Amino acid sequence: MTPQQKWTSFYTMVRKDVMRMFRIWVQTFLPSVVTSVLYFLVFGTILGSQIGDMQGVPYMTFVVPGLVMLAIVTTSYANTSFMFFSSKFFARSIDEILVSPTPPWLIIAGLVAGGVVRGVLTGMLVFTVSLFFTGLSLTFHSAFIILAFASLTALVFSLAGLVNGIYAKSIDGINIVPTFFLTPLVYLGGIFYSVHALPSWWQALTYANPLFYLINGFRYGFLGITDVSLLVSVGILFLFAAILVGVNWYFIRTGLGLKA
Repeated sequence: MTPQQKWTSFYTMVRKDVMRMFRIWVQTFLPSVVTSVLYFLVFGTILGSQIGDMQGVPYMTFVVPGLVMLAIVTTSYANTSFMFFSSKFFARSIDEILVSPTPPWLIIAGLVAGGVVRGVLTGMLVFTVSLFFTGLSLTFHSAFIILAFASLTALVFSLAGLVNGIYAKSIDGINIVPTFFLTPLVYLGGIFYSVHALPSWWQALTYANPLFYLINGFRYGFLGITDVSLLVSVGILFLFAAILVGVNWYFIRTGLGLKA
């Protein structure tokens, strides 16, 4: 394929997915915003006022980065997994992509780009909502770190969602991972607390949770505080991205799980 043909193939896949998510925005963007409003109401008006400060900042300000990260993780994962599943079982459009001369790496890029777009946009919406509850300043500690962590996290979980979408045989197969694995890991990854406030045995479990490092890196971009090294958080992101790219490339290249 020529560079122009590769760009046309990539653009077509991304445009289709982005148009779909904006066409059904009530399903793709609104649920995360409504859920976040409920969190802000509960933690802002009830628990936040009782807890006070956390690591030197108001409690509601402390939890904002975690709630934004929660929205990015869940929406980017759900977008890619459901999009691929529906393309395989309902629209059957995945067959057209597979028989085209598009190389595997470009197929992966086209399939996950929509998840990255949805994850980042949803995170922006949740953060905008948080301003009404916290008065969080637009002067961040590092806007570059925020954007980098948001984009890389959306990429990692879009890639993970693609793995799920490839092997899922039913809607239940799409929902099992987010419900029983992804969401608990996010909630136990330090959204609502500092790891230093936990007993030693619980700290050990928290340090074994990879999402803990992503949330802390994201929080550092907002507030300049973190419980772990920023380099470790970045390293984990790149490690998972590399592994998932390799896994997806293998699946696309060999055709494993791609047929309905």
